[in-house]
Amino acid sequence: MLEDKNQKRTSLSDLGEFGLIEHLTKHFAVNQSSTLKSIGDDAAVLDFGNKKAVVSTDLLIEGVHFDLSYMPLKHLGYKAVVANVSDICAMNATPTQITVSIAVSNRFPLEALEELFEGITLASKLYNVDVIGGDTTSSQKGLIISITAIGEANLEDITYRNGANANDLLVVTGDVGAAYMGLQVLEREKQVFQVNPNNQPDLENYTYLIERQLKPEARKDIKELLEKLEVKPTSMIDISDGLSSEILHLCKQSGVGCNLYEEKIPVDPQLIDVCEEFNIDITTIALSGGEDYELLFTIKMEDFDKIKANPNLTVIGHMTEEKEGMHLITRATTKIPLKARGWNALQNEA
Repeated sequence: MLEDKNQKRTSLSDLGEFGLIEHLTKHFAVNQSSTLKSIGDDAAVLDFGNKKAVVSTDLLIEGVHFDLSYMPLKHLGYKAVVANVSDICAMNATPTQITVSIAVSNRFPLEALEELFEGITLASKLYNVDVIGGDTTSSQKGLIISITAIGEANLEDITYRNGANANDLLVVTGDVGAAYMGLQVLEREKQVFQVNPNNQPDLENYTYLIERQLKPEARKDIKELLEKLEVKPTSMIDISDGLSSEILHLCKQSGVGCNLYEEKIPVDPQLIDVCEEFNIDITTIALSGGEDYELLFTIKMEDFDKIKANPNLTVIGHMTEEKEGMHLITRATTKIPLKARGWNALQNEA
């Protein structure tokens, strides 16, 4: 994709670091009143008044977190922002600003970075966050992206992972597992293409799964939704590493156990079809697949009536006393220990 001889290629050395920064950031606008000073000084200046600031940082490494053979650079830029915005949403806060740092090798021309920043710009507009700074440097290992997200919240609204209590209901937004299966489809088609470059992939039956992998969305809407329903989550986390892993995080940090009901886990019909095609167990994918960027949270039992009719929310279980442990209740009502099988960036490759 980057080696097309007909593509215009502008060497990054022609611009220099400051020229590159000026070129890539010229489309960023300031939308937040809390942004007193954005790009162009030694540091950004923010004013949150009486509100509290929340901050999260994520690192994306080529060959570890993304594969440019099927991940368009524009989508990558968009997804990088979404992954960080999602962390702010998981604190029940409102994302307001981000910083963007990149390291690139000399195989990337200016036009490639323009694509990347086009996706970053689009996401920043849609999620109403200001890009207020960052850094650029060279890399010997391809493309590296680091984004820091900043958000604001009233102290009483901030939701941590450690607030769940026994008998709280476990709730998830949207559906889970689709992003992981989208990745499996793309990996399969990549292998087919490597064997026969003339074979163009037919992805029509996989559109939702692929979109969930290449262009996910953060659930910025849930904070406002819960406020309208007059529901305050007792704990919350986003689903980036897999549903089972995130449930265990909530349980361990809150000092509680959990019963998760297999039949309640929400999955998209396309996921069911593709799991059957790949001969993979649907529940395994729903539990272990990461990068859904949905929100997982707990609420008090008495709030059930407020959320039960909402199509965005699904009650998938309840918290128990810590001594009861963490379990999956299967469709056959068998109780089995819940284990973390999600994404582990530091695991050794087989």
